[in-house]
Amino acid sequence: MSVLIEVNGLAKYFGRFSALRELHITIPQGQYVALFGRNGAGKTTFLRILAGLSRPSAGIVKIRSSKPGSERAREVIGYLSHNTALYLDLTALENLRFYARLLDLSCSNSDLEERIARVGLAGRAREPVRNYSRGMQQRLAIARAFLHDPDLLLLDEPFTGLDQEGTEFLKGYLSEARTQGKTCLVAIHDPVIGHALADRLVVIEKGVVALDLARQAISLDEFRDLYRSLTEEP
Repeated sequence: MSVLIEVNGLAKYFGRFSALRELHITIPQGQYVALFGRNGAGKTTFLRILAGLSRPSAGIVKIRSSKPGSERAREVIGYLSHNTALYLDLTALENLRFYARLLDLSCSNSDLEERIARVGLAGRAREPVRNYSRGMQQRLAIARAFLHDPDLLLLDEPFTGLDQEGTEFLKGYLSEARTQGKTCLVAIHDPVIGHALADRLVVIEKGVVALDLARQAISLDEFRDLYRSLTEEP
């Protein structure tokens, strides 16, 4: 498999605080990586750097052999943060039309309505987003983030705030993306979901990769115990 993401010696400092330090990881095209770690471990910072939204303080980061934030890197990335980045007073259709224009995509209303239906919101395309539940907004945010059909999906805690129906939908959506050869890097807290979906389990602790294993190499119970031991306060 060809290398999609290459990270060597990545560091990010906020004043005297080190969010990331000497982080090394290589991710091939088509792999699904579950990224674990406590709050403040550096997961969000790492994803923001990959998405080109934050600059590293040190180290080398390449996506398709290009720097994050470059046009070559941006065109392959779909990023979903904690913030859905939706305009609540606009309808779902208006939100997607706005982002399609920003991305210079040629999409008809029927194309956009089809994408809205694909994330389980059929019949709600012309309703203001403020009327949506948190789970529905998250679904629309997924449609927005992946509007340009990116090869690399970067998701920061996408299951947070979802009800059971929303969780099952997102699990199915990501599984489908995986079968299409997409590369997924998902920051997550739940070992059960992460272990079930991913090819690879990575734990970031105190800004470095503390564990990096193929899912097949470890059972869920073994991973839970190991994850707990790595992240427990002394």
